[in-house]
Amino acid sequence: MSEHSNVSEHGNLNRRGFIGAVGAIGALGIVGETTGPAFAQGAASPRAAAGTSRPRSRARGFELIEATVADIHDAYRHGRLTCRELVQQYLDRIAAYDQRGSALKAIITVNPRALEVADELDRQYRRSGLTGTLHGIPVILKDNYDTFDMPTTGGNTAMRTSVPPTDAFTVAKMRKAGALILAKANLQEFARGGNSLSSLGGQVLNPYDLTRTPGGSSGGTGAAIAANFAVLGTGSDTGQSVRSPASANSLVGVRCTRGLISRSGVIPASITQDELGPITRTVEDAARLLDVMVGFDPADPVTGYGVGRPPRSYTDRLRRDALHGARIGVMTNLFGTETRHQEVNRVMEDVISTMQAQGATIIRFSLPEYDTLQSIVVTSTWEARTAMDAYFASLGPDAPVHTFDQLVASKTATPEAQAALETEIAIVDGLNNAFYKDHFVNREKLRLAVSAKMAELDIQAILYPLQKVLVSPVGVPQPERNGTLSNGTGFPAVCFPGGFSTPTSAAPIGVPVGAELLGREFDEPLLLSLAYAYEKATKTRKPPRSTPSLAG
Repeated sequence: MSEHSNVSEHGNLNRRGFIGAVGAIGALGIVGETTGPAFAQGAASPRAAAGTSRPRSRARGFELIEATVADIHDAYRHGRLTCRELVQQYLDRIAAYDQRGSALKAIITVNPRALEVADELDRQYRRSGLTGTLHGIPVILKDNYDTFDMPTTGGNTAMRTSVPPTDAFTVAKMRKAGALILAKANLQEFARGGNSLSSLGGQVLNPYDLTRTPGGSSGGTGAAIAANFAVLGTGSDTGQSVRSPASANSLVGVRCTRGLISRSGVIPASITQDELGPITRTVEDAARLLDVMVGFDPADPVTGYGVGRPPRSYTDRLRRDALHGARIGVMTNLFGTETRHQEVNRVMEDVISTMQAQGATIIRFSLPEYDTLQSIVVTSTWEARTAMDAYFASLGPDAPVHTFDQLVASKTATPEAQAALETEIAIVDGLNNAFYKDHFVNREKLRLAVSAKMAELDIQAILYPLQKVLVSPVGVPQPERNGTLSNGTGFPAVCFPGGFSTPTSAAPIGVPVGAELLGREFDEPLLLSLAYAYEKATKTRKPPRSTPSLAG
C-alpha cells in the first residue's frame, strides 16, 4: 500500500497509507453523528440571542456574522481580534444553537483543544505574523474526514470512538496552512442518502426553514457554515453531497475535476465517483480553501491527473467582469415543468436575466442523452465493498470496527443507510461485474455527449438548478437532483446562491435555491470566476434568521 506524509497540528510527520484497490485509487464516504457535541473545556455558556442584524462583536469592533478569511486576517493585522476571541465566539454560537435554541444538530464533535490551539496560533502570529494562507481560520470538517485528534465516525454509533492514526491528506494540508480544526459535522450516515440523518447525530435541520432538511449528505457542514459556526467547511460528494447542502443553505460548494483533490483518509463510498470540496459562504473563500486542498498524493494515484493543472492561486483568477462576453448554455431538460417546479424556475430565470445583464450570452438547449444515461452511470454500488474494506484496514488494531462485514453485522445504522450497506456488501467481486463495466462505458458516453454539445454550441459552461424543487421537508427523500451531470462525467461543478423562494411562516426569508455551473475538465478557475461575478453583482446570500447574533 502506498503512503504519504501528513503534518499534524504539532508539525510532526505521520505516515498513512490509503487504499490498494483498483490501482490504489481510494474513495471517500459521507457520514455524520450527533449525541451532542463535546465542547472544549472552558467554552463559554450560551448567550441569549438578540436580533437579526449584524451588531459589532465584543472583539474590538470585529463583525463575526458572515466574516470571511480576508475579514479575519485584516482584523488580526489591525489588532481588533485574536484567534482565541474568534474561536470563543464560534464556540458560543455552537453552544447556543446546535443542541439548544434552533437545535440544528449540525455538529458531532467540537475539538476539545480548540482554545489551546488558538492560543498557540496567537503566539505564532505575535512572533512571525501569518504562518499560512489559513492562519487562525476555524474550519468544520464533515465527519468522514480522518483526524488524528478526534473521532471520525461517519455518523455511526459503532464508530463513535474510532480515532484514526493520522489526518486525512487534505486535513494535514489545512493544518499546515494554519487552519484550526474547530469541529466535526453531522451528515447522512456513511453518505448513503441525501437528508443528513445519522444514528449518532440525529437529523440535521435547515437553519432557513427548521421544518426542512439541509440537503445532504454533507448537511451538517452546510447548516453549520450557513449558521456562522465557523468560517470554512468541507464536504464529500459521491452524487451531489457537497452541492446539495450548498444549494439548500445559500452557500458555495465545489465538486472538482476527478484527480484534483486526494480522497485518502476519508471514509469512502466509491472509487470512481467520490470527490472532496469546500463549502463556504463566498466564492473567494471557496477558492482560498481549494488552493490548500488540491495537490498530488501518492496514496491516491488518480491525483496524478491533476499535476500542473491548478493555477498559482484560484483567488488570483477571480474577476468581477467574468460574465461579460461569456457564453453559457442553459440545459433545459434539467428544469422541471410542473407546478412544484415554479419556485426554483423563478429563481433560475432571475439568475439567467442577471447574467445577461452582466454581458453573458445565454444559449438554451436540451441534451436528450442525459435523460437516457443518468440512471446507468452509477459505479458506487459495485465499488463500495472494496473501498470500505480498504478504509477499515487502514485504521489499525485499536479501531472499534475492523471490517465492512463487522460494521454491517452490527446493524447500528439508520434504516436507509443500513439498507444501502447491506446491498453493497451483498455484491461480491463487484469490480468484475458486467453491469459495473457497462456503467463505465455509459459514463464515457455521457462525457462525450456533454463535450460534443458544448463544442457544437461554443459554450464555456452549462447552467442549471442543482435541484429542480425546493429542498425536502424532514422525513421526505430528496427528489429531482441534477448532480449526475457532474458525478457521471467527472467534470467540475460549482454551486452558488441563486436566490430564495417566496417567504413563508416557516421560512421567513424563503428557502435557498442553488444555481450550478458545470465546465470542462480542470475549468475550476473559469467556473469560480463566473460564480464570483454573479455573487458580486447580486449579493444574494443572506444569513438565516434562526441563528441571529448573540447578545454581549
